[in-house]
Amino acid sequence: MMPRHVHKLLCLIIALSAALAATAETAVKSRNLILIIGDGFDDQHVTMGRNYLVGMSGKLILDTMPYRASVQVETVSEQGQPLYVADSANTATSLATGGVTQIGRIATDIEDNDLNTIAERALDSGFRVGLVTTSSLTDATPASFLAHVSARSCEGPEEVLGSTYYGIPQPACLDDARDNGGPGSIIEQLVNSGAQVLLGGGTKFLEQTTIDGETVAAMATGRGYRILDRDTDLSAVTHEKSLLGTFDEETLEVRWQGTNKRVAEETETSWLHHLSNYLGDTEEPEPMSCEPNPDYEGTPSLASMTDLALRHLSRDNDRGFFLMIESASIDKESHKRNPCGSIGEIEQLEESLALALSFAAQHPDTAILVTADHAQAAQILPEPSLYSNYPIPIYSPGLTARIATPEGSMMRINYATNNGFSEEHTGANVPLFANDVAGPWLSPFLRQREVHDAMSAFLFGTREINSE
Repeated sequence: MMPRHVHKLLCLIIALSAALAATAETAVKSRNLILIIGDGFDDQHVTMGRNYLVGMSGKLILDTMPYRASVQVETVSEQGQPLYVADSANTATSLATGGVTQIGRIATDIEDNDLNTIAERALDSGFRVGLVTTSSLTDATPASFLAHVSARSCEGPEEVLGSTYYGIPQPACLDDARDNGGPGSIIEQLVNSGAQVLLGGGTKFLEQTTIDGETVAAMATGRGYRILDRDTDLSAVTHEKSLLGTFDEETLEVRWQGTNKRVAEETETSWLHHLSNYLGDTEEPEPMSCEPNPDYEGTPSLASMTDLALRHLSRDNDRGFFLMIESASIDKESHKRNPCGSIGEIEQLEESLALALSFAAQHPDTAILVTADHAQAAQILPEPSLYSNYPIPIYSPGLTARIATPEGSMMRINYATNNGFSEEHTGANVPLFANDVAGPWLSPFLRQREVHDAMSAFLFGTREINSE
């Protein structure tokens, strides 16, 4: 028989070991994950931002991050066949869920099954969750982290039953509508998600009336949210309630515009050129500068929203949080062929990244990833053309902006995906940047769903995911 004092000693050792193990487990699970998405932020836009903001030989804050990877974007058709150009809905769904789906779907697969998101799992595991964006909160990227609908157009209680966009009918989400027993439109699902911070645009959707006869704003107040608007001093917001802030009807105004609101323009050709491609003269668009957009006045910066989110999510929190920050108008301004709008939005991403890195320096269990959802239309072309001395007119058939840069040179940005009113996405892979905390979960090349897997492994210590 074991002596009593030895038995007591062993029991004490076992108890201490269990306590230490529990403490270690808690320490491992107490962590923060910040995902920054530059919508459309491919290498062309990264380079545009670098050239303009810090000069060709300078470094963005992004460039100082120790880990860099290339990310393959995956998209499928309704029948499951590969497609090679994506939209924000299916790519944000891949980042949020690890699943591959079709264009337009929000955290649902091609058979309309809901895909569990990393933000939902974070909430279920006791983490706090925040979404911050310069788009409407109901837009595809933020929506994909906390909502599930068959079509990205189902943003509000009205749109979920059907809507039009530029006169074109948009898909309804009748099975998702609360009228039919579903979870509701995107904004209703966001309000019901339990997320502690929701900041961006989308005031028009808060003003819509739900099936209960109340506005979405009233619904949110009933769920314990404090409603913030453009008149709110974000630096003075206290921490007693969850936060829902909308600061524009839909997308927030951008910081910069081209001279006199100019965007990319056609090269003008003389009448002789219409007779033959080898005759006549061309006149390039005049150079432009990037200048403040007067409509931006009063708009909260992405950095101010990020600062509020970090303060709110981290206060008295020993479990950790998941925060998605989207710089949305890199993409939206590229659709409009407005490079200055995109560059100003890249500057906003950089400012928010600086805050995230400063926070991580004080909270060493914080992983930061910066990536894009898909590539966009802008290309940096030679200025002047390499063939400008040829005795025939040589010019881009697309639309061109010639931007005077702060370092005294000229940067030519070209858009040429179509001849319509809005440029299209392109099919290139996108970059990923990460800090040293996130680095061990990454590799130099990942599929987009594997970015989700890496985030999941970091946050939960597991790879139980939706992807194969």
